[in-house]
Amino acid sequence: MNIRPYEDKDWPKVWEIIGEVFRQGETYAYSPDITEEEAHHAWIEYPTQTFVVADDQGMTLGAYYIKPNQPGLGAHVCNCGYITAPEARGKGLARAMCEHSQEQAREMGFKAMQFNLVVSTNTVAVRLWKKLGFEEIGVLPKAFNHKKLGYVDALILYKLLD
Repeated sequence: MNIRPYEDKDWPKVWEIIGEVFRQGETYAYSPDITEEEAHHAWIEYPTQTFVVADDQGMTLGAYYIKPNQPGLGAHVCNCGYITAPEARGKGLARAMCEHSQEQAREMGFKAMQFNLVVSTNTVAVRLWKKLGFEEIGVLPKAFNHKKLGYVDALILYKLLD
């Protein structure tokens, strides 16, 4: 597995992966009807940096972004988003991306990492983030409109990087 900075040639596969996840409406707040242009802005243009994870043959299997969670006086805390291709789930990619993102965050000068809207029903992700040292610092009651389950709670997770 190789994690490297995103390149323009990666977009078709990244769009395929994130577009499918967004359309499912189960783990990300983006509209299931998001356009490719909107997704490109959100995942590639707006973040400070985007990375892709590829297998030994170079096939893109996932991607993540890193950006300041807030502007100005809150910019020392970063936020990341991670998506793994369905066929690559359960193989340690999310863990590898999260660990990589923490290293990158430290190198970029961030002091902490915050996940703002972790859907409570995404139990695999919640369990992984907690194993990686993130603390649940808040519950947002019925803050996520899950496409199948309706309104469910979302969690705020936080980790100091020092």
